[in-house]
Amino acid sequence: MRLGVLDVGSNTVHLLVVDAHRGAHPTPMHSEKAVLRLAEQITRTGDLSRAGADSLVRAVESAKAAAARLGCEEVMAFATSAVREAKNAPKVLAKVHEQTGVELKVLSGIDESRLTFLAVRRWFGWSAGKLLVLDIGGGSLEVAMGRDEEPDLAESLPLGAGRTTRTRFHHDPPTRSELIATSAWLEEQLAPLAKKVANMGEPDRVVATSKTFRSLARLTGAAPSASGPHVRRTLTDTALRQLIAFISRMTAQDLAQLEGVSASRSHQLVAGALVAQATMRALSLEELEICPWALREGVILRRLDHSNGADETVGGSARLDLVDRERAR
Repeated sequence: MRLGVLDVGSNTVHLLVVDAHRGAHPTPMHSEKAVLRLAEQITRTGDLSRAGADSLVRAVESAKAAAARLGCEEVMAFATSAVREAKNAPKVLAKVHEQTGVELKVLSGIDESRLTFLAVRRWFGWSAGKLLVLDIGGGSLEVAMGRDEEPDLAESLPLGAGRTTRTRFHHDPPTRSELIATSAWLEEQLAPLAKKVANMGEPDRVVATSKTFRSLARLTGAAPSASGPHVRRTLTDTALRQLIAFISRMTAQDLAQLEGVSASRSHQLVAGALVAQATMRALSLEELEICPWALREGVILRRLDHSNGADETVGGSARLDLVDRERAR
């Protein structure tokens, strides 16, 4: 079965195409992104701007065409924090559906956390024991913990790298006072989460996933992506502290020149590093292991778990009702 996953995030619209069937390892066949930065196109009234909505329609239409060209039997399309928090989200979603035929499902932050945890659990297997999983996105920080495929703890906090950049920094590079104040603010925001995690006991394995953590790990010496997904990659608190001292003095333009940093995300790298550091300190973590699978893979795995060999289509455009199925479990 060839599946497509269309992820509408705070920074990009990302299409991932895989070949997969139930019980098998999903094999990536194609990946493409459109940089929209939707979170930066939220107006003062809290709406996604008309320009942002129009760019989203074009990106979804392009991704749909690519999925059809690549022979996808089904496309699972979902949106995360940028669309989720827009006051005019229902109108935007209706516009996308009307003009493209694609029905975007909005994932809650808790759904993001649970599905990401599922992907990490499947990657490492049962031998990993009690997992603690961290994921820094553009709009939110997801944290999940547990021994099974369904986490006992699933949290989503509005501490994404992009959001923190927009709300806490007013200079490029940020001033020393902005860095100090943001670190103190993050410590305060993370205190309730730290208590919940501490009450669950020590994890057997601590894992981080998604672009921010992968970039930070690469900048602190982890193997490049060309080395393949099975190379062990880690991020330590010591290395992260040294990295922050270096990158916090650089402009976004200069950061974009570093290996492993994309131009579309360089402006939020420092904030992402501060969120990572604050989270590690709040949870008393000295080292994280990087997992190549994250939310998109979790969506694919959940779809395969529900697979009975029949296609599910609506109006000629295949979809998976993620939120309804998750809530029905």
